Amino acid sequence: MIPSLASYAVVVPTIGRPCLADCLAALASCEGPEPSRILVVDDRPGPPGDPLPLDALGSLVGRTVVLHGGGRGPAAARNTGVRAVDEPWTVLLDDDVRVGPHWREQLARDLAEASPDTGGVQGVLRVPLPADRRPTDWERNTAGLQGALWVTADMAYRTEVLKTVGGFDERFPRAFREDADLALRVIDAGWRIVRGERRTEHPVRPADRWVSVRLQRGNADDALMKRLHGPDWWERAAAPRGRIRRHAAVTAAGLGALLLAAAGRRRAAGLAAAGWVLGTAEFARSRIAPGPRTPDEIVTMAVTSAVIPAAATWHRLSGELRHRSAESWDGAL
Repeated sequence: MIPSLASYAVVVPTIGRPCLADCLAALASCEGPEPSRILVVDDRPGPPGDPLPLDALGSLVGRTVVLHGGGRGPAAARNTGVRAVDEPWTVLLDDDVRVGPHWREQLARDLAEASPDTGGVQGVLRVPLPADRRPTDWERNTAGLQGALWVTADMAYRTEVLKTVGGFDERFPRAFREDADLALRVIDAGWRIVRGERRTEHPVRPADRWVSVRLQRGNADDALMKRLHGPDWWERAAAPRGRIRRHAAVTAAGLGALLLAAAGRRRAAGLAAAGWVLGTAEFARSRIAPGPRTPDEIVTMAVTSAVIPAAATWHRLSGELRHRSAESWDGAL
């Protein structure tokens, strides 16, 4: 028996990736109470581009509204959607997930069983990985979503809670840490966030060799998290602390080797260079060992491991500088 459920709206931000069609088709085909509305936020920059694949929604297409986010990032795009929600619950889905065949039934139970002090109910994510080999570094990175707290790939919030705390902090320009920041503010406001039972699949999206280097931009967002939530935010969010201190040490060794060589101090430069080589080798090994160890993966790990420490350090320092005076988010929805 499906429990009674207050109406809910689904907000899906997108930049028009092909996976959107699969996301919408899965939402339309699953069993359970239908959403009152589906708000698809087209966050492609500039004027409207090619039409989005709304026909994948089938009979739900008549309940769908397309809003335009202006290319300001997923946090701002979700806020655009939430502003248009009148329903008691707002369910956030990313455009690269596929809800399970009974997702709407499970959602109904999750929300009906939510206690009055529960502000959010998280879905259960599954990241399918290859069965015939070990996962790559990128696949392991994506698989980390399975145990992460509060990820907005599938997250339901009471609409009043979202509007009370001002929604997502739009200073987070990427799909990184904006979900943890929102959740910490919701918890600080006295609400609980629990994990429900509904199931959603998050496939590993295609990525090129340099994706791990681009991900280092998130170190600037970590600086903003520290400014907003204090140095212990890692523990509160149950987030991995990462290797930023090691990256900084390796980067300092490499930079020191160059400066010492330029000053003619060859011995000291050699020692610093050895420190850089050892640090880089240790990092590369830690990434190669658990993977498939194919020639292409080994080359990718070796090359990117030489670049990542400097990239991570640069983005962290730039974030510390950019957000040094950041105050609490005061957005209004």
